[in-house]
Amino acid sequence: MRMANANIERPEGAAEDWTIPQNWGAYTPAEHAMWDQLFERQAAMLPGRVVQEFIDGLDMLRMTKPGIPDFDELSERLMRATGWQVVAVPGLVPDRVFFDHLANRRFVAGRFIRTPEQLDYLQEPDIFHDVFGHVPLLANPIFADYMQAYGEGGLRADGLGAIENLARLYWYTVEFGLIRQGSDLKLYGAGIVSSYGESLFALDDPSPNRLGFDLKRLMRTQYRIDDFQQSYFVIDSFEDLLRQTIETDFAPLYDELRGQQALEVATVLPQDHVFNIGTQAYAKTKEIA
Repeated sequence: MRMANANIERPEGAAEDWTIPQNWGAYTPAEHAMWDQLFERQAAMLPGRVVQEFIDGLDMLRMTKPGIPDFDELSERLMRATGWQVVAVPGLVPDRVFFDHLANRRFVAGRFIRTPEQLDYLQEPDIFHDVFGHVPLLANPIFADYMQAYGEGGLRADGLGAIENLARLYWYTVEFGLIRQGSDLKLYGAGIVSSYGESLFALDDPSPNRLGFDLKRLMRTQYRIDDFQQSYFVIDSFEDLLRQTIETDFAPLYDELRGQQALEVATVLPQDHVFNIGTQAYAKTKEIA
């Protein structure tokens, strides 16, 4: 998630919308090799775990081609599919800039890639997280419309003092969402599918809660930014996620949430639709529960 508060300064060389050239020709062989290593590891593990729409997006956008994708080429294919494009930014961007890009079907992505020492964890999202994790689903028309609707909602929320609530929706869907398909749970959140460890943890580990998607409840729930999630929320379909986002009048919902205390990350409520209550063993061993 590339949102930051409005007080950060625009870096020198960035346009007014905070975009910069990707400068694809400057990537080194070692950086391309790092992309390939990350890609091959995820591509071998994700089939059967991730939604088919993600795999379809990889194929449609020709992201199986070796090396870091060129944003111009990627955007050309994505534009033909759903009218989206990928633009480079220097790092985190102000909330309103982020929302405006999404509302206009532009996905902002960092251009740097992690080092071998950061193979399994880095604090700021890199190009692998942003492009491998997010972009394949932007080739799906329903999910692409959801992302645009989220951006439009963000512009409205910015004037209502509700960014924190809306950020939780993004976190628990776009970044760390699960989806129910038949009797199985599948991955779709970019923060999961771009992480080898969390791709296993989110489905297989008994530690986290897996709870049914409830818009109001989810927007009250805090989240972790420094480790695996303690709760995941499961949607029924991308169509239902889009429908709820479009049909919900968020202004009274924000007013209601303003008077309620935020829920801790591991909370399970009596009214929750529970797929499983986690042991929280992983969190407890790290003393982060």
